[in-house]
Order: sequence, then C-alpha cells, then structure tokens
Amino acid sequence: MTMSNTPMAASPLTRAVLEIDEYASGLGWDQPARLFALVDTAALRAQEPALASQLGLEGEQETTGLTPIEQDEIPADKALDEFLATIAWPDAVVGCALTVERLMLPPSAEATVPEGLSEKKLAAWVAEHPDRQEVRMTVAVLRDGSRDSALRLREKDSPTEVLTGSQLVPGLAEALSATFAE
Repeated sequence: MTMSNTPMAASPLTRAVLEIDEYASGLGWDQPARLFALVDTAALRAQEPALASQLGLEGEQETTGLTPIEQDEIPADKALDEFLATIAWPDAVVGCALTVERLMLPPSAEATVPEGLSEKKLAAWVAEHPDRQEVRMTVAVLRDGSRDSALRLREKDSPTEVLTGSQLVPGLAEALSATFAE
C-alpha cells in the first residue's frame, strides 16, 4: 500500500485509515471485510528489517507512523462480531483496522422501518429500500483508545468525497477496541 493521496498533516491513525480506504478502493466494490493489524512503522523497521523491506518501508524517513498489515481472510460463515471476539493481538500490534461494506439508510428513513423484523428480514427490507446507500467503512483503533474512521459512499466513490472522523462508526470501533481487552 502507498500513501499517495493521504494528507501529511493528519495524525498517523488518520493517515492509516485513509491509506486502507485507498487500498480497499483500488480493489473495487463488493469485497469481503478485511482486517488489518497496525504496527509502529519505526519499530517494524528496527525489529523486522526483512518484513519492512518487503513492505517497501526501508527508504522512508518518517519517525511516527503506522503500517497496516492485512490479516488472513475473515471467515464468511461467521458473524463479524463473533469473529472479532476471537481475536487476541500480540504486543507488537499497536492497533487494528477493519474495512467493511454495508447498506445504510438516511436518518429520514429510520421512522419507516417496520417493527419486529428478524435480522434477515430487516436486511432484505433495507436492501429493497429506494433510499439505501452502499457504503464502505474503514474503522481503526489503537490500544490507547484512539480511534478514527473513513466512510466512502459508492455513489460518490472519490478520494475527495471520503468522510473521516472518530465517531462515525462507534459500534464497530467498540468491537475493534474489545480485541485489545485483557
């Protein structure tokens, strides 16, 4: 992954989120969820020079930064929250990130959601709703509790249209933070 369009003024976590969003964008839409370990770039170069070289990091001079490392594929037959509950990270991992595609409704549509639908029927109802939006969410958290996220709408699929913020996807950020709980 390269950070070609990520702003240098942003925090290392924001840069990592935007780097992952750019990477996921390059893969196109209708992709499975992807999980990333976030490691301290300087520590990676010092402790794992061969891996740093493989990732193209040996020439970088940046002293503060996070390197996303994509993990094995997330099992398609397991609910995302169940899968996340099984993760334990080694000490070298300072954070993690997840990119996932979902259908979302605007707040104006929430009042029309039928009561008492099963999860499966609710998903089908949302998929048929005329105001639904396809969105790719990239959420990252650090062990210290820091979090950031990026949202990209399929209909506005451009790096200049990516929304960022620490509170955009609080439930997913909480689930990722729980992977660091002792």
